[in-house]
Amino acid sequence: MERISWDQYFMSQSHLLALRSTCERLAVGATIVRDKRVIAGGYNGSVSGSVHCIDEGCKVIDGHCVRTIHAEINAILQCAKFGVPTEGAEIYVTHFPCLNCTKTIIQSGIRKVYYAQDYKNHPYAIQLLDESGVDYEQVELDAVHIDTNTKGKMYFISSLLQKLDENGLEEGELKHLKQEANQLFFDVE
Repeated sequence: MERISWDQYFMSQSHLLALRSTCERLAVGATIVRDKRVIAGGYNGSVSGSVHCIDEGCKVIDGHCVRTIHAEINAILQCAKFGVPTEGAEIYVTHFPCLNCTKTIIQSGIRKVYYAQDYKNHPYAIQLLDESGVDYEQVELDAVHIDTNTKGKMYFISSLLQKLDENGLEEGELKHLKQEANQLFFDVE
C-alpha cells in the first residue's frame, strides 16, 4: 500500500479541523507544521465563550462576518498562547487566506502557505506574499484520502433506498443493499 504524501496528510488534517467550524458561510481549517510535525491547528469560529454563528446566525458587517476568528489566526494564536515559535513553519489551509490572514501569516514568520481551494484570492495578498518571499502553492485535497461529505452521502443513500422501497424493489434485494450501505458507512454486518 502506498502512503499518502506529506502535503495530502497535512491538508487532510486541515479539512478535518474545518469540520469543527461554527461558521455558516464557509468552514475553514488550518494546520501549522514545522519539520513535518504539526505544531498547531485552528478552524474559523467565534471567540471562546461567545455565541456561535451556527446558534444565532452570522453577524455580517460590510459583507464580512465579524463574529468569526479565521482558522489561520486561531492556529497562530494557539502557537502564541503556548509559546510555540512559528518562524520558518508552513501552514496548510483549506482555502486561500484572506488579506488580513495573509498579513498575519507573513508577520508570524511562516515561510510557505499551502492551500486547497482558491477563495476570493485578494490581489494585494498575493502581492504581499510575493514581496515578502513567502511561497504559496495550491495542493488540492485528494478525496480518496479523506471524505468531508459523509453525512451528505449517507443522506443520499438513505433517500435512494427509501425510493427503491417505495417503488417495490424485492424485499430480499433491498435488505442486501441496506447491509452493503451499512458496511460502507459503518463497517458493520
